[in-house]
Amino acid sequence: MEETKVEETRELPKLEKKLEKMTIKELREIALQIPEITGVHGMNKEELISALKKVYGIKEEPRKVGASMRELKAKVKKFKALAEEAKKNKDWEKYERYRKLASKFKKRTRKLARLSA
Repeated sequence: MEETKVEETRELPKLEKKLEKMTIKELREIALQIPEITGVHGMNKEELISALKKVYGIKEEPRKVGASMRELKAKVKKFKALAEEAKKNKDWEKYERYRKLASKFKKRTRKLARLSA
């Protein structure tokens, strides 16, 4: 008995709007329909968009903001912790510096969110 390979001619799900404008739930629904994409539920929005662009053959544009959301949030957390430590030690100069740095990186997260929304 000889097996013949049946070539699947499957269609990719139609994109109703730009990937960046979609919610993470919408992106996951589309990604789950594409067998080439694995680990969909473990991906964040940026990773899902990147994987979908690769499958659809959409050229990825370089990001406009220097760091990823995860990196920025890690910096915010770090500077908030340093500010609290300086506050406990009553080093008000360092406290203000770290608090302002945390605020600066928090603003960058908002800017990145606006750009990807």
